[in-house]
Amino acid sequence: MKFKKDKKIIFLDPQTELVLSDEQLDIILSPSLYWVKKVNLPLKHARDAKKLLVSLFEDSLPKGTYSYSVYKQEEFFMIFAYEDKTILDLLSSKGILLSNISSIRFAQSELDSISGAMKINDAQSIYVKDSMVTIVPCCWIEESGSLDLASIKLSKHTITLAQFGHIVDNKSLIRVGAIFSVFILLAWIELFILTQDIEKIQNDTSAVFVKYDLKPTMFQNKSLLKRYKTIHKNQTKLREDFKMILKQKGIKKITYKNNLLKASS
Repeated sequence: MKFKKDKKIIFLDPQTELVLSDEQLDIILSPSLYWVKKVNLPLKHARDAKKLLVSLFEDSLPKGTYSYSVYKQEEFFMIFAYEDKTILDLLSSKGILLSNISSIRFAQSELDSISGAMKINDAQSIYVKDSMVTIVPCCWIEESGSLDLASIKLSKHTITLAQFGHIVDNKSLIRVGAIFSVFILLAWIELFILTQDIEKIQNDTSAVFVKYDLKPTMFQNKSLLKRYKTIHKNQTKLREDFKMILKQKGIKKITYKNNLLKASS
């Protein structure tokens, strides 16, 4: 019998210690784990903005392999860039199994409604300014209390980590995909030509069968071939025997009966 695991909301940050048990986790990513911009675009839907994310972050990110996400908030778009490998490595170092993760979200989408600053560990606080969620040292600002994750109502803005996306970057994947596409196209062309050749051979074979009045099956034709080979062999031997007899002198009579050739003087 399977029991449903309890669910728990946690704040994931490299400097935050976690106490975990075997439970399902809704993870809120610290602002230290992603880059975010608030942009105004002449678009209606987030799906339309996805095509622009790489260029919108161009020249503003450190070197790395990134994934991107976006959602619309009122008239603005909140766009994100993050490194899957960095987050996956941190999850592993915290002892968090991927099978225990129920969802992953950005702090930006979950904590933008808090007022003032909230303490998240002994050294850091979450602070919201101009609707942007940031993380600052505790000594920079006066907190109004510790962050109460249990009271948070989670949004629908989740992300999925690409577990193998960090092995090769997107450009490399596109190049590899293009190479595979070429190979597939060449294989299809070769298959098409081969199919045409097979069809031609079948048509030529049928024409030969009709022209020479051959039997409908290969078994019958092989049997017929064997028979004619035997006849050819016997006829060849008979010609050789005739040739030897005709070389003899004084032959007056030649008879052939029961496959036997006889000569008499």
